[in-house]
Amino acid sequence: MRGKRSRRRLIPSCAARAKLRRSGLLCLGLLLWSAPAAALQSGWQTRLDGTVRFYQLTDWDVIVAGTERSLYVIDAQTGETLWRRRVRELDERDAVPLPGTDLLLLSYADKDRARVEALDLLSGESIWRSERLRGQAMQMAVDLNQHLLAVTVVRKAKERPREGFKQRPTVHLLDLRTGEERWRRELGGEIEMLPASWTGEETVYTLDNYRAPLFLDGRLYLFYEGVTAYDTATGKEVLRERFRVNEEGFALTEADPVFDERFLYVSGRGRVRAISRATGKVAWETKDLGPTPEVALVDRSIFVRTGGTFARVRDGAAIARGPYGVSAIDKETGQTLWRYKGADRGITNIVLPDPMTVVIADRDDLIALDAATGKRLAKTPHRVEEAAFIVLNERGQVLVGGKNEIAAFDPRSGQAIWRARYTPPGRGLLRTVAAIAARAVSFYFRYGVFFNLAYHSAQLARVASTLRWSGLRARADVTDLTTLVTDTARERIGAQLALFGRAASLRRGGAARTISERAGDADVQDRLLDRLDPSRQLDRLASLLRRRERLVALRGRWIYFYTDASELGGRGLIGVNIDTGRAERFVRLGEIDPRFIVDDASASILVANNARLIARRFAPLGSAR
Repeated sequence: MRGKRSRRRLIPSCAARAKLRRSGLLCLGLLLWSAPAAALQSGWQTRLDGTVRFYQLTDWDVIVAGTERSLYVIDAQTGETLWRRRVRELDERDAVPLPGTDLLLLSYADKDRARVEALDLLSGESIWRSERLRGQAMQMAVDLNQHLLAVTVVRKAKERPREGFKQRPTVHLLDLRTGEERWRRELGGEIEMLPASWTGEETVYTLDNYRAPLFLDGRLYLFYEGVTAYDTATGKEVLRERFRVNEEGFALTEADPVFDERFLYVSGRGRVRAISRATGKVAWETKDLGPTPEVALVDRSIFVRTGGTFARVRDGAAIARGPYGVSAIDKETGQTLWRYKGADRGITNIVLPDPMTVVIADRDDLIALDAATGKRLAKTPHRVEEAAFIVLNERGQVLVGGKNEIAAFDPRSGQAIWRARYTPPGRGLLRTVAAIAARAVSFYFRYGVFFNLAYHSAQLARVASTLRWSGLRARADVTDLTTLVTDTARERIGAQLALFGRAASLRRGGAARTISERAGDADVQDRLLDRLDPSRQLDRLASLLRRRERLVALRGRWIYFYTDASELGGRGLIGVNIDTGRAERFVRLGEIDPRFIVDDASASILVANNARLIARRFAPLGSAR
């Protein structure tokens, strides 16, 4: 169902544009695709069969949405329903797109029975089913070369929000093609879980306070009780390094692992460890550096951020915790080359604008360090309120961002280049605004803008998370922007792709199978491919595949702010070009759903309103709807 919208053209004067720059806006770090002006003038809306409980955008530019009665898959550019399946009371974590594939993993339970089913994301056809996984899928890893799927599940994961909720996860290793279980392992003890929300009488508990599993060299690594590794062929435990995870009750105080040709580097309990990829044994371990939430591998050195802002597990509060600083470690020996402890009040993530420079920010200053010696090269007041993250734009400038402003600096001299400082439109929106800011940042960094320089992108792109999934970036209520920037930068769409559904026929060069040639599931309804002849089915599948390939190559160009822009017709989002600091595009939104999604391929924002999904296109500034 398409909604019709009235349009009007507003061309603000120079004075009006200046007023917009002075008006109060909320910084939303969103990444959008550049689309033709004609395409920006339209949108769509689709009515579902009940209130929208969740919606998420997949790497195929299609939306997975759920109501009380059905699961929908919808084309994000047109609003057309690709297919609908009757299934009741799904949560967002019950419908998980498998990274690097065209599969959607659906898990649902009926009393004591549970079933996990792999569906063709584009047609809704069932590829395989398994009743061996009992519980809710929390985290996953995919090995496309060996066709392996590791799923961490937890039973009885719903309860009221409280401190100390613990369960014992089970990890299943499955054949990605058939769903056949190779082996399963239950963790030795119960671990504390993180509630998806700290409000309400009942919520789903998650494993977002732990790093997702990792496939590497024929081993599956787990990070729930320290570091544990299993041989993927036999399920035999080959490494067990126990230490307390989530130190002092804070989530993600350990860094996501990185690796090179010899070692896998992990952190925990304040120490960085090198695990031999050949033997699976710990080769060296540093002394206690403090909380180590970020590790970056560049050339012969490992740069470690200590301290930061962490989500407290018991209530979700974002708490700054030190000691704050940066350390450089020799990657061959584990020797500490230098430590910088001059970040006196908080610390952001690390960026490296060139091989010789490490840049961080604390609450007051932007700080540039010599990568070889740790000597401070520059220290400049950034004047960004509650600075939470830094990022490089395409010009190599360092952007310092917070919840209400963004500023660009020369990375070596510290000279300010441009600044956009804004505040939210109304005191009553502060709680909602915090959620919107966190969600926006997670989408902005989804495609790896953090790793945008050629000299080290080849190494940093090897961060071991390309084909891993955790629900962290789907959350709308996480206010720790530093954690989101550090983690979601590493959850990029991968160029690797394995096809198992209808799109596999494109790779084989054969004709598409019609739906009638395979018994469809009786619960699947409104299937678009049912209404197309075989030749048009191929065209539609090829279009979706091309769209996914475009998403792989995305780079960010805009930072967005939420404002009461009366000159443009009311509250909405204004996009600021991150290379120039100029406001360039706008969409009007009277009320904003904190769960909103940005569709990069069509430059639109997707929101839910009761039973409707709505796409609003961004228009060039000076042409607003």
